[in-house]
Amino acid sequence: MVEHTGGRMLSEKQYSLYKRALIDAFLKLDPRTLYRNVVMFTVEIGSVITSLLWVQALGGHGEAPAGFIGAIAAWLWFTVLFANFAEALAEGRGKAQAESLRKMRQDTEAKKLYLGYEIEKGREPAPTDFIKVSSSTLHRSDFFYVRAGDIIPVDGEVVEGVASVNESAITGESAPVIRESGGERSAVTGGTVILSDWLIIRASANPGEGFLDHMISLIEGAKRQKTPNEIALNILLIGLTAVFIVVCASLYAFSLYSVKAAGAGVPVTVTVLIALFVCLAPTTIGGLLSAIGIAGMDRLIRRNVITTSGRAIEAAGDVDVLLLDKTGTITLGNRQAVDLKPVDGTDIMELAETAQLASLADETPEGRSIVVLVKEKYGLRGRTVGASESVPEMQFIPFSSHTRMSGVDHGDVHIRKGAADAIFAHIQEQGNSISDQLKQEVNVIAGAGGTPLVVTKNGKALGVIYLKDIVKGGIKERFAQLRRMGIKTIMITGDNRLTAATIAAEAGVDDFLAEATPESKLKLIREYQAGGRMVAMTGDGTNDAPALAQADVAVAMNTGTQPAREAANMIDLESNPTKLIEIVEIGKQLLMTRGALTTFSITNDLAKYFFIIPAAFASTYPALAALNILGLHNPILSAVIFNALIIIALIPLALHGVAYRPMTAEEALRKNILIYGIGGVIAPFIGIKIIDMLLVFIGV
Repeated sequence: MVEHTGGRMLSEKQYSLYKRALIDAFLKLDPRTLYRNVVMFTVEIGSVITSLLWVQALGGHGEAPAGFIGAIAAWLWFTVLFANFAEALAEGRGKAQAESLRKMRQDTEAKKLYLGYEIEKGREPAPTDFIKVSSSTLHRSDFFYVRAGDIIPVDGEVVEGVASVNESAITGESAPVIRESGGERSAVTGGTVILSDWLIIRASANPGEGFLDHMISLIEGAKRQKTPNEIALNILLIGLTAVFIVVCASLYAFSLYSVKAAGAGVPVTVTVLIALFVCLAPTTIGGLLSAIGIAGMDRLIRRNVITTSGRAIEAAGDVDVLLLDKTGTITLGNRQAVDLKPVDGTDIMELAETAQLASLADETPEGRSIVVLVKEKYGLRGRTVGASESVPEMQFIPFSSHTRMSGVDHGDVHIRKGAADAIFAHIQEQGNSISDQLKQEVNVIAGAGGTPLVVTKNGKALGVIYLKDIVKGGIKERFAQLRRMGIKTIMITGDNRLTAATIAAEAGVDDFLAEATPESKLKLIREYQAGGRMVAMTGDGTNDAPALAQADVAVAMNTGTQPAREAANMIDLESNPTKLIEIVEIGKQLLMTRGALTTFSITNDLAKYFFIIPAAFASTYPALAALNILGLHNPILSAVIFNALIIIALIPLALHGVAYRPMTAEEALRKNILIYGIGGVIAPFIGIKIIDMLLVFIGV
């Protein structure tokens, strides 16, 4: 089904979303639900009272014409419905995502290992080692076995085996990932599919407590807990509402007294007082406040970030210190060859050919980057070292963590490539000496923060390969934006101080923590928090868990360990460490949106005072008619209609958020006042006048 809306096509999914939100808007009229929003609850009470007064007027005993009371009652109901619609629309997106996750959460067959099964490294369980049970019967600490084609029944930690897993249903990424025992890639999620090999997994959650279950409960807007800032703003709105209830009740008493004392005039009606209250109360922000918070969580969800609390999003908006891991966040994650440095009179082409040979069988990212370098910079494609040297005659020596070298033997030619100290020892074992030029090149590369790999042929050094951590493109500009926002960036790395300082300077971070340990990370976070700073960090390993638990905003990678995911208050399903920067921007956008709409709402209410107060009491105090400077014919009804329509007009802004750009708090305040403050003052003058003209045009 496709509907036309204002010249734009509405997809079937969007149509269903709006239809569901409209139905929910009526369901939310239930006082047992609406009482949580005190502002709208009082408006609903006013709607009920005016509806009863309208019925009374239809019987010929009304305090005002039935048409006027009926119109006021109708628009008061619309005010409540529009506010409910905004909240329902925000919730609808989350409910749609939650429903798709429910389809994944199916009761599957699980191969539960018998109690007492002894896990042996590399041994796959036999059919006699397990019993087939329902996944709903698995509990925390149970061991189960999966192999290619199986759906992983529940969340868990891999304790044996290595396999390829399809996590696209969770992360949205089609490429499979490797899961293995130990390290930082051991966590698996229920509902994902194993593509190859086998795994033994220890369940980490009881039925109904898995990651999918948690995601569903978080995504559903109805279960979203209000944040501290939102609670504080709600208290303010409740206070203002109470004040205006007292004011309107007092004005009714004053009106009766004035008419009696003067012996002239007409007391203000209950219908007009209710209309006055609704226009004076903070109905605009009261109707949109919940939608703003839900929409903030929805923006994170659409970026594949699940947060365990709304408070974490607000904290992200207040963050002023970012702790970022170097590898994979600031740098590309793998060192790459950027240059070759020949020594002792070696021809550069001989060094390039030798480096290429030594790297042909090297499948590491560093090894592949060497092949790419000699191809692009020196024009060597494949093998160009002579037809007599055929590949089948070569014996490749793989890299060993013990020798810290790799290479290739071809006849009488022995080529080695490896870490400088390991190659130095190899050169001396071959009876050769280490030249001063070789030492100098190694020291220069190390001093620049790079990694030197020395290349030898038959025990003689030919030169040095310069490996470098490549800083991601555009990351320096991102850090400059964060600096303008008043956020300090700190790079965390296990590298030595010299290497760390070089990368930090190139990336443009404000500070760095070198040779980082779990204790030093935790200490650094506590020091900043003691100084009143809000700290955010990312992590994926068990050694990151203490720091994640301490940080105000802690983002764990979905590929990380279970302790890291449990310690964090946000989980990035795509496991992209740079997502932390986006999370901070979303948090700030949430706070800016709430601040902008609150500013607009308050100034909007102030402007409406000039229209509705003189009109409400003109019958009691005829002199107030002189304040009708716009010459309005239906000031009260026009103001009530405007009050309802402004809510629905601001729904897109509440859901999509204020357009974000890096700025200081002072700049944000100035923008709010200039745009939303002044806009809130001007809008009622224009809007109410236009509505009044339309009412006159249709004969009201």
